[in-house]
Parts: sequence; structure tokens; C-alpha cells
Amino acid sequence: MAPLKLILPHILKRFSSTSSITIKPTPSKAHHHQPIPSLSFPHGYLLTGIHTGIKKSPLVPDLALILSTSQHPTSAAACFTRNAFKAAPVLVSQEVLEKSGGRVRAVVVSSGCANAVTGKKGLEDAWAMVRETDALLDPKAKLNKDGGNETLVMSTGVIGQTLPIAKIISGIQSQVQTTHTLGSDFDAWERAAKAFMTTDTFPKLRARKFVIRGKEYRMAGMDKGAGMIHPDMGPMASTTGSSGASGLHATLLGCILTDAAVSPRSLQSALMYAVERSFNSISVDGDMSTNDTIIVLANGAAGAGAIDEESDRESYEIFKQELTAFAADLAKLVVRDGEGATKFVTVTVNGAPSYADAHKIASRISTSALVKTALYGEDANWGRILASTGCVALSTPLNPSLVSVSFVPSDGSSALPVLVDGEPEDVDEARAKEILQEEEFEVRVELGLGAESATYWTCDFSYEYVRINGDYRS
Repeated sequence: MAPLKLILPHILKRFSSTSSITIKPTPSKAHHHQPIPSLSFPHGYLLTGIHTGIKKSPLVPDLALILSTSQHPTSAAACFTRNAFKAAPVLVSQEVLEKSGGRVRAVVVSSGCANAVTGKKGLEDAWAMVRETDALLDPKAKLNKDGGNETLVMSTGVIGQTLPIAKIISGIQSQVQTTHTLGSDFDAWERAAKAFMTTDTFPKLRARKFVIRGKEYRMAGMDKGAGMIHPDMGPMASTTGSSGASGLHATLLGCILTDAAVSPRSLQSALMYAVERSFNSISVDGDMSTNDTIIVLANGAAGAGAIDEESDRESYEIFKQELTAFAADLAKLVVRDGEGATKFVTVTVNGAPSYADAHKIASRISTSALVKTALYGEDANWGRILASTGCVALSTPLNPSLVSVSFVPSDGSSALPVLVDGEPEDVDEARAKEILQEEEFEVRVELGLGAESATYWTCDFSYEYVRINGDYRS
């Protein structure tokens, strides 16, 4: 059979000659990455991104190193995929985080190979990356094979392939030499962000400042992801894994760093809240990865006492909301860079009995192939939205006569209702087309059952998505 990349143009030509849908080019997304002033980044971190040989091109970084150099204790928290086929780096990081009591000082990230479904060899390689990175913090650390590790590990790429571990170890060791590339300026952060990338079209890097009780802190972070994006991450679970099928992999990985001091327990609590309202609220294609991981380090380099939810609830709540807003900014970059995406769509569900109910409906709408293809075709087919809404089991039964659906433009102009209290509107199709032709808009659903709301961010399905994923390994 001919490769998809050879026959797809003929398929697209046939569709374009029989359909009113225009095959649109994927818009450039490079403008989402802009230089950030070096003074915006948190104190007490060194980072780099280097090429080790996982990826073919020597110009493309494939290994990121992130080190906390603070004299204060560094707290760590993480949320991991709930996929049963957890990759080796997920299992190893869970164990390190548990044994360290949330005290970790480094993160090492490889891209181009997921190290997932790789059996005993995969676990050995992940541990080797941990110990070698530990040695950057303390040269004696890699001799310690009985715990005391201070590095978390993440990987992304193709499932079922083993890492070129000798090349990776050599790359890590290069950073102890006088020619090392570790740094704290924008270039160093950008190198690290680029080393996260697989099918991403731009490095995803953000930074912000925030104030708690008159003290200024900094937060910065990076993530990656463009396909196999529908995370459902939670805190540490059992570290027993399984192995089985092979396949493709793109994954969501993220690392957020702050110079605030936060107790490990409170950092984990804040991250769980933030992830549910950010990374667990995005979808590109509805597929959960084996490697999804979000890590937060808080190194206290800014000074001041540790934020703790029990001893200072007010400061904790401010930090939690800052972390949530920042995580949402990073998460939305993943959707904006969705494979083949031409639309960035916010799905808002209001009037639900509970947040969980609203979240389930928003998720169902965001993952519907029928909804996503209609979005690509700029077709206001609200019946598909309604069908997705009605198939979700809620804590309180849905009352169809209370449900309303609207399309909301991003320019602040009036929403276009298409269903009001269960009754279809006489829709202005020209206005609907005008809204859906924009690259960004909102789908809003009102349930009329309560006061809770949830938001999801999703994108459309395009011909380009099929091309990318039908030819991923070729």
C-alpha cells in the first residue's frame, strides 16, 4: 500500500472538488513565542537544552536540564498520567517524589523517545538519568543507589523504543565541564523549552511576577504538547506499572518553577487544584498519553517564610490562584499549537449542579469528533453540541427545557444564541459564519441546574491533523 503522504493529496483533491469546505492552511503560531526579559525569571535556577543524539538533527535540542541552586530547601510537587501504561519516567519520578518527601532539586527531560512500554531496560535508563543528574548537584550522588535521589525525570516521543542512554548520559556529563551551557537568562530558559518539543511548532515558555503580603515572587514555566492531548493527571498513585502495546506518542509535559518557599504538602495541594482547572481541561484529540507529567519546584530563593495552607491560609490561597492562572496560560498554549489546528475554542458550561458535572460535559463537547470537524468547517451545527451535552450522566438529571447554547465571539460583541431554554432560535447563519470564521471563539452551554461552571479549551480537527498522525513515524 502506498504511504499516506503520497495518497493524501489525491484524497484531499477529491474532497475539495465535491465539498463546499475549503482546505485551509494551518495558521502560523510562531507569534505565541516572544522574548521574555531575563529579570522576569525566578531566582535560583540554572537551565539548558542540548542535543544528545535522540533526534537526528544536531541543531535540535533533545535534552533539558533544570537545576535549583537555592540555599533554601526546594519543594517539589507533581501530577502524573492515570493511564495504566505508565511510562518508565513516570514510575521513577513517582518513586523519587515519594521517597524524598517532596524535596527535589532537579528535573531532566528527554524528547524524541518516550521510554514507554520498554520494560526493565526502560526503568534502568530512567534511573540512570536520575543518578547522572543528581551528580550535577553532588558528584557523589550517582554512587547512591539506595534512595536519596533529588531528580525527577520526564520523557516524550515514540512509544515502544528504548533510549540511546549512552548518548544521554554523555550529554548530562558535559554540563560539569567548563564549556557547560547551563544559565539563568532568557536564552537558557528558551533552550530548555525547545528541548521539550516534539511535534510542537514553537517553544512554550511563560513568566510572571506576583505579590503575597507585600513580597514579590517570580514564576516561570514551560510545557510541550500538540497531539495525544487529553490529560487526566493526578497525584502519586501506585508505582507498579504494566507493559504492552506500542504506538505513537506526543504527550503533555510541563515544568513550573517559582522562587517562593512553599511546603511540599501545600505545593502538592495547590498543584492538584491548578491542574484540574488547566491541564486537565484541555483536549486536542481526546487521547491520554502514557507520559503526561506536570512538575512544580519552589526553591525559596526569594526569601520569606514557607507558604503553608494550615499556618497561613490567606497566603496559600493567593499562591494557589496564581499557580492556577499560570498553569492555565501554559495549558492554552498546547491547544493553540494543536496538530493541524486552525481554531482555538473555549467551551464553557454554566449552571451545573457541581463543578464535576460541568467539567464532564465540557470535556465531552471538546472531544467530540463531530463537533470538532464542524468547527473546522465553520458550520454552526449546534445539534452536535447538544447531542454531546445530553449523553453525559449528571448528578442531577438534565432538563432539556432549561438548556441554552450560544456562540460567543472573542471581540466582545454580542453572543449569538442558537438554542434558548430548549427552543431553537431563528439563527442568523451569516452572523454564525462570521463568528466561526475567526481563529478564536467560545461555545457556551447553560444548563439551568445550579451555580457551578467549568471551562475546557479545545481545537478543531483538520485535514492536516490526519496527515500528521497518519505519517508520524515515516
